[in-house]
Amino acid sequence: MSAAAMLVALAIEGMAGWPDRLHARIGHPVTWIGALIAALEARLNRPDDAPATRRRLGALAVAVTLAAAVLPAWALVSILPGGWLGTVLTGILAAPLVASRSLFDHVARVAKPLAAGDLAGAREAVSMIVGRDPARLDQAGLARAALESLAENASDGIVAPVFWGVLLGLPGIAGYKAVNTLDSMIGHRNERYEDFGRVAARLDDLVNLLPARLTGALFCLVAGHPARAARTMMRDAGAHRSPNAGWPEAAMAGGLGLRLSGPRIYGDRVSDEPWLNAGAPDPAPGDLWRGLWLYVRAMAGLALGLATLVWIFGG
Repeated sequence: MSAAAMLVALAIEGMAGWPDRLHARIGHPVTWIGALIAALEARLNRPDDAPATRRRLGALAVAVTLAAAVLPAWALVSILPGGWLGTVLTGILAAPLVASRSLFDHVARVAKPLAAGDLAGAREAVSMIVGRDPARLDQAGLARAALESLAENASDGIVAPVFWGVLLGLPGIAGYKAVNTLDSMIGHRNERYEDFGRVAARLDDLVNLLPARLTGALFCLVAGHPARAARTMMRDAGAHRSPNAGWPEAAMAGGLGLRLSGPRIYGDRVSDEPWLNAGAPDPAPGDLWRGLWLYVRAMAGLALGLATLVWIFGG
């Protein structure tokens, strides 16, 4: 009953998240995966190796990380009881790998100081969820960065793990989180990771192909102007630098009637990105709450979809 288990996971994480006290004591499953990736990268990613060697060693790091995530999940599934008890236990084990509550909380931490005019507090909060330099962001830039992160991570953090969990159960959701963490750590297009992280980046693109489009469709369905959101998504998603992130971001831009993306600064590098929903106004501080409300409706739609699958197919 994978759909039922993912519904349980979504409900548990949405209500409780991952408690700070537990995080301080044992960390989080994603940080455990991240620690393994960091150790593998430090040992295998040697700058003096030939590009082909670095690509092969990067592929080895991907294989080891996937095995470390999927095999324990498969072993756990093999000893769980059947029926609804097994479904609930699977949902409990999967809940830390879904980030619906934590994503809402992270973006709300940007929205509150931004609405109060506290740009320093908003910059500190946004630095936790985006890679660009927050010191260079004005009020509109901070709001855009938070909304873009909300849209992209709705796919990467919730819809995609649930999607793979429905298809492949606990091993599927664990494997997805391993791939996504690999991409976030070594899938960058720079001198250090261009070759070593190539397999990780390509694999992440592949596993997010359908979930990103599903997330965009969810945003369109629950938007106040669904036709406008859908038109913006279909027109602008392909212009995004990512083959996947443009779909939920463009849908959110159209759904809110705002422009997102555009030029941004990473360190000392200017990335001249095209606008999504160009010609629309920049987001104001209050638009972050509108974005969060759109996100909540989309996650409710996801839960309704899972419940429908359980009703039709029995999980």
